[in-house]
Amino acid sequence: LLLLLPLLLVPLALLARRRRGRRTPPLSLLVVAGSGGHTTEILRLLSCLSESYSPRHYVLADSDKMSEAKIRSFEQKRAETFPKSQFTLHRIPRSREVRQSWISSVVTTLYSMLYSLPLTNKLKPDLILCNGPGTCVPVCISALLLGLLGIKRSIIVYVESICRVETLSLSGKILYYFSDYFIVQWPDLKEKYPKSVYLGRIV
Repeated sequence: LLLLLPLLLVPLALLARRRRGRRTPPLSLLVVAGSGGHTTEILRLLSCLSESYSPRHYVLADSDKMSEAKIRSFEQKRAETFPKSQFTLHRIPRSREVRQSWISSVVTTLYSMLYSLPLTNKLKPDLILCNGPGTCVPVCISALLLGLLGIKRSIIVYVESICRVETLSLSGKILYYFSDYFIVQWPDLKEKYPKSVYLGRIV
């Protein structure tokens, strides 16, 4: 329930704007998946969401070979409970490799944004959910640009990985200042980053 609280703010806000008796509209959700544990954690979070979060658009790095299989397996099981469930998969260039230098990361991130911006504009998600892979930086920046241009305002929810106990990931350090909700899973991080929301271990 604590996990769902920040995510439920979006449909509740939309519901308040509508007349009584009308059904809450579905929310388009963009999910940034990452290789290894990032995808496993994000899918655990998604398993808590209702069918209102549909369609779900997954964005992953073009060099990520494992995440697609995990996502398809997850969505296949989800379809057993929600037959009308919809999802799409999209690939963009990886913005940063492990141990890649800062200078070269800027170049590759800008290159990744060339793909992220038109994709985000096409999907126009209501909500973006990410948890630390480098791919989420160009996607979230693209969404912020679309919001500044008045094209589409997307809510960004960032959940720092459970493995980050005392320091934020590089993606977290960047998106801490731009996300609407920044969730951490360890109390030390909450003390260091006051804007964050501490909910304990949620994955």
